[in-house]
Amino acid sequence: MDAKIKKELQKTACKVRMGVIEGTYNAKSGHPGGSLSISDTLTYLYYSKMNVDAKAPDDADRDRFVLSKGHTAPALYAVLAQKGYFPEEEIKSLRHIGAMLQGHPCIHTPGVDMSSGSLGQGISAACGMALAGKLDKKSYKVYTILGDGEIEEGQVWEAAMFAAHYKLDNLVAIVDNNGLQIDGPVTEVCSPEPITDKFAAFGWHVITMDAHDFDSIEAAFAEADKVKGQPVAIIQKSVKGKGVSFMENQVGWHGTAPNKEQYEQAMAELSAQLKGLED
Repeated sequence: MDAKIKKELQKTACKVRMGVIEGTYNAKSGHPGGSLSISDTLTYLYYSKMNVDAKAPDDADRDRFVLSKGHTAPALYAVLAQKGYFPEEEIKSLRHIGAMLQGHPCIHTPGVDMSSGSLGQGISAACGMALAGKLDKKSYKVYTILGDGEIEEGQVWEAAMFAAHYKLDNLVAIVDNNGLQIDGPVTEVCSPEPITDKFAAFGWHVITMDAHDFDSIEAAFAEADKVKGQPVAIIQKSVKGKGVSFMENQVGWHGTAPNKEQYEQAMAELSAQLKGLED
């Protein structure tokens, strides 16, 4: 990847992380850990991969995105705000009564293609969108992000069978493998491992990537573009809470909002990272 492009993506991802912290702090609730672990991937999708336009959010030919792990909406909202779908100031009203941005994505929000939150359902909706694209002879692609804890849901594997059966090669599912879910390590709660082997057994083309390395991310999606006749599963190894030192790999930050002192520390760390990228 071109060094200049990579630096711009890193800067944007840092701003997305700041949006995650801003939103959850002002909401006094929410899910910062898993939002931070997908911030780089969302940045890449919206800035380097997907055919989307904030000025035409309902364009019939746009690529679609479904956040199957809907509780990590703060990251999606932050990237949509960066892209100009709505003012960044809206982030501060996250989860407030009557606000545009609620705790899980709602289809009425500009840029949100599907309401989600009940784990396992988002990938099913993404399958439907991909099949519709095939039937309508459209060229758009459908991307969805799932959590590694989420794939303990049986509905995920029904969707996996469906996608392979209908040869949905316009569908890319990204599994955020940060290793932690609300109740603890995924390997201890109800291990979904081996994740790569499971998707391969269901008939998917499987790719692995480092969720925090834009060269690795770009290579994974470039490979996905070449696959024909199969849906693609990208298993991304990520760090829960990535970018904020005291949140990284800490299960307690799955669904806990930072207090004032923690907010200030997190924002100071991210601001320093952003300054380092801008120098």
